[in-house]
Amino acid sequence: MSELAIAAVLTATVLLASTISVEIGLSVALVELALGIGVGNAFHISPPDWLTFIGSFAGIVLTFLAGAEVNVPQFKRDWRGSLMLGGVSFLAPFAVVGAFAYFALGWNRGQAEIAGIALSTTSLAVVYAVLVETGLNRTLIGKRLMAATFVTDFSVAAALSILFIKPSVWIIPFLAVSVLLIFGLPRLAPWFFKRYGNRVIEPEIKLVFAVLFVLMWLGGRAHSQAVLPAFVLGLVLSSHYIQHRREQERLRVVAFAFLTPFFFLKGGMSVSLGALWANLGLLGLLFAAKMVPKLAAVYPLARRYTAPHGAFTTLLMSTGLTFGAISSLYGLNAGIIDRTQFSLLIAVVILSAIVPTAIAQRFFQPSESDERDMLELESALELRHS
Repeated sequence: MSELAIAAVLTATVLLASTISVEIGLSVALVELALGIGVGNAFHISPPDWLTFIGSFAGIVLTFLAGAEVNVPQFKRDWRGSLMLGGVSFLAPFAVVGAFAYFALGWNRGQAEIAGIALSTTSLAVVYAVLVETGLNRTLIGKRLMAATFVTDFSVAAALSILFIKPSVWIIPFLAVSVLLIFGLPRLAPWFFKRYGNRVIEPEIKLVFAVLFVLMWLGGRAHSQAVLPAFVLGLVLSSHYIQHRREQERLRVVAFAFLTPFFFLKGGMSVSLGALWANLGLLGLLFAAKMVPKLAAVYPLARRYTAPHGAFTTLLMSTGLTFGAISSLYGLNAGIIDRTQFSLLIAVVILSAIVPTAIAQRFFQPSESDERDMLELESALELRHS
């Protein structure tokens, strides 16, 4: 199949996913993942280079947007809850999955560590997509969820770096440029927006894209990842976007209309149903090894810090995608895990993106209006006490 034919099939799939999402009331990200699995296996399509490129960039853009949604004053007030929720969300499945793979499945230490890292993630991309589609990104529960998810993914990135990644000398310019952008861009943004903003050619969106591409390039040269600096960059620009909501909304439209559908489709297309069918029992065991400790560890804390939405928080904190895929791909490319192990880990990652999110949206989704009223009340009380 030619690349143009693949593009036609995938864009038609993206359109179909949108209509299905509207009809059944589930996040379009979940539908795109499921259809990606179907298309990849039915047509035997391997993700072409252009899809891999767009998907990688889309993951970084989603991470940046998620950081921009975090309410920094709220995060400072709730740092203890976010730290505890995000910390146990990483540690519990990392320990259980790693031990299960090593002792029960007979995987070697490196393979077990890759499995533990890949299945301990919480998908910032999925959580953010669901919150934006439902309007909960503007509520208290949404902001707390994204803050806790950031802690989990930061822990995953740190574990992967400490255990496996051997950075090159490029790590120095990568860190230097990251710090420069994190401290400099918030000071540049007001002038840039005043001078070039609110134009049909969207220079402010192009500025963000240029910065993210620079981070991706330097991160690749340094044998590292641009996900964390992209999130922190969005975080430090969140106050700018509070003042310029339309700028943020336009960037979100570009991302959700073109970039993110290919990110989720590519994730689904990476799954080999043949390899999974031959190892169905093992797939179920790995899925349980991820989900059971996640649910058991997060739920008591979620009931305390995100009441009355403990179940909704716990289920979304149990999702996985971006860092799970990154960790699995790193293990495959480095020769640590084989193709069957990779397919199993990717399948568990994708199942964990679909199953808990579908349950959370269908049975436990908070009301947007009630949650926004609660956030406004809390903000009013805070102003009164300040």
